[in-house]
Amino acid sequence: MTVAIAVVADRIAWEERRLIEAAPAHGLRIEWVNDESLSLGDPSAPSLAGYDAVLLRSRSYTRGGLIATLAEAAGIRVLNSAHAIHTCENKAVLRAALRRAGVPVPDFRLALSRPDFERALAELELPLVLKPVFGGMGKRVTLLRDPDLAASVYDYVEDLGHAFEQACLVEPYIGGGTSVRCLVVGRELVAAAEFASGGTDWRNNAALGNSSRAVAHDPDVLKIVDGVVDELGPGIYGVDLFATPDGLVVNEVNHAPAFRAVTSATGADVPSAVGRYLQELLV
Repeated sequence: MTVAIAVVADRIAWEERRLIEAAPAHGLRIEWVNDESLSLGDPSAPSLAGYDAVLLRSRSYTRGGLIATLAEAAGIRVLNSAHAIHTCENKAVLRAALRRAGVPVPDFRLALSRPDFERALAELELPLVLKPVFGGMGKRVTLLRDPDLAASVYDYVEDLGHAFEQACLVEPYIGGGTSVRCLVVGRELVAAAEFASGGTDWRNNAALGNSSRAVAHDPDVLKIVDGVVDELGPGIYGVDLFATPDGLVVNEVNHAPAFRAVTSATGADVPSAVGRYLQELLV
């Protein structure tokens, strides 16, 4: 029996193509369903009829959790779970959840207004990073090196941001231009790669084309990954780590991770790992 899975995403990128190609070897059929064409709300979820499960890879930081919640309410198996996606979509909620679970995260302040922002500047030492609570791929993440620049940057947040776009985190600049992306499938750390910023861009993000190399799966990394999975539940995650003088901390967890750069750096067969995981759950 072939299990039918809808990969719900806004487009078919390299990762989705590799997942679709790897599926038959694991008794699966994966088909793309555009996340803009679902019209969910009917308890029977007719737009997802005929699928045994949904693999949610929407890159929107508002659609994913909503789609997962309504699909689960219609009785459809969703990977990752609505709980995990809602938690990952909101950086403040994620950090609060991980901190409560004993998983190390960076110090941060939530800025919802200019007084919030000014107090964060007074409490934390420059340089600082300002980032949106909702967002990814390094977009709108700003390095603040001096108070005058910080005040000017917040003018743009205050004047041009709309509603949730004004919700930001202020945090110390850590990592020294490098981060470690851990690709997790189920509970297994499938691959880990270090990304380093290059050229004039200080951000270390695979989407920005930074350099990368494979890194060992050392006990500290494995312990943190286990803590993240204990909190969110088994699933498919990109866990981003920064190194600090006190050890590794979790910067972000991506619920629909890109893995092309990690695959290139490590040689890991991520699509097959995902296929095996789906097979174990569904076949």
